[in-house]
Amino acid sequence: MFHIFQYQPLRLITQNSLSSMCLKLMLSRPVAFAQIWKSWFSSHSLLGKKNIILMGPPGAGKTTTGRIVGQKLNCPVIDIDDDVLETTWNMSVSEKLQDVGNEEFLEEEGKALLKFSASGSVISLSGSNPMHAAGMQHIKRNGIVVYLDVPTAVIMSRLKSKGMDRVVGLSPGISLKDVLQFRKQFYKRWFDIRVLCGGDVAAEVVAEKVLDAVKRYQDSELETFISTRSSRSGRSTKEDSHKLYFSDVVTQGLALDGGLFVPERGLPKFTAEEWQGLIEATYVERAQVILERCIHPADIPASKLAEIIETAYGENFSCSKVAPVRHLAGNQFLLELFHGPTASFKDFALQLVPHLFAYCIPRSCNYLILVATSGDTGSAVLDGFSRLHDTDKQRIALVNFFPEDGVSPIQKSQMIGCQKENAWSVGVKSDFDFCQTAIKQIFTNSDFTGFLTVEYGTALAAANSINWARLLPQIVYHASAYLDLIHQGIISFGSPVDICIPTGNFGNMLAAFYAKMMGIPIRKCICASNENNVLTDFIRTGVYDLRGRKLISSFSPAVDILKSSNLERYLHLIANEDGQLVTQLFNQLENQGHFQLQKELLRKLQQDFVAGWCSDEDCLAAIHSVYSTTGYILDTHTAVAKVVADRLQDRTCPIIISSTAHYSKFAPAILRALRIAEINQNPLSQLHLLSSYSALPPIHWGLLETLKKTANGDHQVCAPDVSVLMSHIETLIQNHFM
Repeated sequence: MFHIFQYQPLRLITQNSLSSMCLKLMLSRPVAFAQIWKSWFSSHSLLGKKNIILMGPPGAGKTTTGRIVGQKLNCPVIDIDDDVLETTWNMSVSEKLQDVGNEEFLEEEGKALLKFSASGSVISLSGSNPMHAAGMQHIKRNGIVVYLDVPTAVIMSRLKSKGMDRVVGLSPGISLKDVLQFRKQFYKRWFDIRVLCGGDVAAEVVAEKVLDAVKRYQDSELETFISTRSSRSGRSTKEDSHKLYFSDVVTQGLALDGGLFVPERGLPKFTAEEWQGLIEATYVERAQVILERCIHPADIPASKLAEIIETAYGENFSCSKVAPVRHLAGNQFLLELFHGPTASFKDFALQLVPHLFAYCIPRSCNYLILVATSGDTGSAVLDGFSRLHDTDKQRIALVNFFPEDGVSPIQKSQMIGCQKENAWSVGVKSDFDFCQTAIKQIFTNSDFTGFLTVEYGTALAAANSINWARLLPQIVYHASAYLDLIHQGIISFGSPVDICIPTGNFGNMLAAFYAKMMGIPIRKCICASNENNVLTDFIRTGVYDLRGRKLISSFSPAVDILKSSNLERYLHLIANEDGQLVTQLFNQLENQGHFQLQKELLRKLQQDFVAGWCSDEDCLAAIHSVYSTTGYILDTHTAVAKVVADRLQDRTCPIIISSTAHYSKFAPAILRALRIAEINQNPLSQLHLLSSYSALPPIHWGLLETLKKTANGDHQVCAPDVSVLMSHIETLIQNHFM
């Protein structure tokens, strides 16, 4: 068996002489001594007895990178090909492959790996090592596996230039590209950390990225969260006693002081080369890379995160591209976000978040998720949590509060039809703003939440866009849309785009801004409102004023919102994380119905966003016009964004309009816009009527099935009183968990 513990010769220095040398250096050159000590301590604390194991396809640069990392850490460097396999076999790796063939080679390679042992070293694996499960299990036990993720096209170019024609798995009828693609499943299975390596990135740069990634992996303290209402000096007083991590904020939802959670050190940044390395990637692959950088592996390991993402965006979406970008007309492109099971953009977060939540929560407690919706969130969150494993559904339940008369008939029918044994809908005789405010009051009512925990062993959590985990999947599709335009040959990386989004609660808009912060070249973020245009007024004037405003029911109900919760996260960011100022602003909004930004903050706001709004008449006219000229049907929310984009874009760059829902969710408005039939009030009849027109694009694949279930469904309705909602919550807990 190979035992490699230390390659460097030991320097025999007595304790006294070492102490004397250190003392002299410290006194004569204190700065140099501090740097040497810091370097020594950093390298030894980074590795300890663990190995750094570099993994990736042939041509990824593992050997060169490994040598540089070893030099920086002053530790042994082991190349599996040169130092283990060829030493064991007494022949070159290529000769062995030619001698025994593909299958026998993998077996022999695995046996050699099983006999190998090392500690405190940098190890460069062969490209095919990860295909032997037992060998990888053995070597991973004492190491951190770092995946050097290089685009396939780059690898093929490198191998061709080196004249490498012997690769395990390569045979007549199987191309090199096929081999590299096949191997990815094994790399994804074993890695702890992914390092993106573009085509022109120097090995020295890759080595630094490896060291940074290992440091991040070993120190979850770097990625804590704070409340938007915490003071500059740290967390709010109620949360001073312990730090909060991703798994905490997913389960807690809302901060104890009423603020929203944000990462204390901000979002990760991607380099241009890293983004370009994702141009050829699938949507699922892009999601994995982006979310790995946003969620620390101590909260969710990379392998588990990959499993969750593949579950969320696999068979549940009807389009293989998940979030395709379609050319509409001129410089306008549509980001189609309605191919999920409930036909709206909410599916992107709510097919993923339930699985993140189930993984993060402690097993010792039951959880009831509270949700307020203005329309699309309701059916999406009900569907998402109903897809959990049966064991998880026994300890996780959900109640969805929605304005009884403030959503479209089809949206309401969807919410009733999506109810399951652990998920219910409750109509409230009020508007969305009341539902959202009531949930915030319930979360911050410590007497009530404490009573539920003590009496029923049940904690409350939130799945609205106030939950940080809801925003992350939305960042992914904004970044993916930009990469798709490059892939389609519309732009090259670095070219700017504008983004226009129908905006109510500001979550989708904020996610686009976060994508910009992470390195996507978005020029203008355009907020599109309907007649509930409080955000438009705010962005134009800096005054958020609800005095005298009443919510107006519109054809685009998902943005019938006056209090935009996620705006608080953005204001916290531009106010340099001044939680006291944020607290002051939102307390004033709550108590007096308005607040006004300082001039400097207004200047920053107007640098980041522009805004416009349109009437219901303009919305319907846009639907009719687009269908007449292109044959494409916009839903009512996308039509709002289209109208605003037409008014505010300058046509000097492409503009991506977020198409947030499928048109068939809003059949009455669509039928009215297209002027094709008298409108029947029954939602199922409306869908049948739409589907009867062969000239129209097909209705959404999941809606008919869901609405058929509604015929036998029912739901509870309650008065707009927080105490009544609390009573409903307690009853549901008793019925489900007791």
